Amino acid sequence: MSDLGEIADAIEDVGRRLDEAIFSVVRAQMRDPGDDDARELERRLARARRSLVKAAALVRDSSDLVE
Repeated sequence: MSDLGEIADAIEDVGRRLDEAIFSVVRAQMRDPGDDDARELERRLARARRSLVKAAALVRDSSDLVE
């Protein structure tokens, strides 16, 4: 079903946006290595990114079940 494929694509798009946010936070950490808030934010964003990768894969794999 193409709707599930489109949803998986949208999830992956959000993941790419998170990638950009993660890179921005990492750059901030490089400017101020002692910034513990930035370090925690990077960890949380990375967890969210991994969750989105899993979600996109689950949705995309589920599209085979619905026809």
